[in-house]
Amino acid sequence: MAKRLQKARRAFDIKDIDMAKKAHSPELIKKQMQENEQHVSTGQYLGEFVYGAIDGTITTFAVVAGAEGASLNPGIVVVLGFANLLADGFSMASGNFLSERTQRDFIEKERKREEWEIEHVPEGETQEIKEIFLRKGFKGKDLENAVKIITSNKKVWVDTMMADELGLLESKKSPWRTSLATYFGFLLIGVIPLLAYVLAYFFDFFSQNTFPIAVVMTFMALFVIGVIKRYVTKSSLWKSAIETVLIGGLAAAIAYYVGFFLAWVAGLGGI
Repeated sequence: MAKRLQKARRAFDIKDIDMAKKAHSPELIKKQMQENEQHVSTGQYLGEFVYGAIDGTITTFAVVAGAEGASLNPGIVVVLGFANLLADGFSMASGNFLSERTQRDFIEKERKREEWEIEHVPEGETQEIKEIFLRKGFKGKDLENAVKIITSNKKVWVDTMMADELGLLESKKSPWRTSLATYFGFLLIGVIPLLAYVLAYFFDFFSQNTFPIAVVMTFMALFVIGVIKRYVTKSSLWKSAIETVLIGGLAAAIAYYVGFFLAWVAGLGGI
């Protein structure tokens, strides 16, 4: 399935009709349909990883930039940075988990409601199916046949109501894996802005140029995230990378000058 979809997506990207036709051959389609419907590829969690990585990098560097703008001691920067990295990352992953679980529970409840209504109010549910297909352009015999076919299979009937009436699509993603992908991305990439401050304890070069190195490392991390994001969105490589870098840079600049301003207001000359 993954190879067929990859080929189909590639065909769309380069507008190759022959490749698209090959990706939609009866053999490949039949093989895909025979695969386990519960299977969720690791690549489907890449979006959560990118989401966590972007947030982790930007928020951690915002702490670093704000502390630098306030002329805080490097040791305090490390403490604040890692506290933010671990706590904010966990908070974000927890929120992601609860959001996915809540959505899944809500969809499950709505499915049970539709099943109950089909069992106890079949006439009303049949009329809803008729209205759905009427809006799709079905008329006369075609409309009657479509309604008859859909309502002859309870699962198909419920699936149609879920998608077309309620606009609810059931996700095969695991809330646990979703939250872990988010947290892993947050930690793995979000730690990069802090590496210069950690390495400053061991190398003179880093201790003498800590913040400038942190800036360079952060923008490199944002660029890499942009490249990965392009893999998910299939947008222009440079557009995705530059967009990510600019957004991260703006957040960092705001944090730096807010820290500088507040330190000036408080009369701090460094701690």
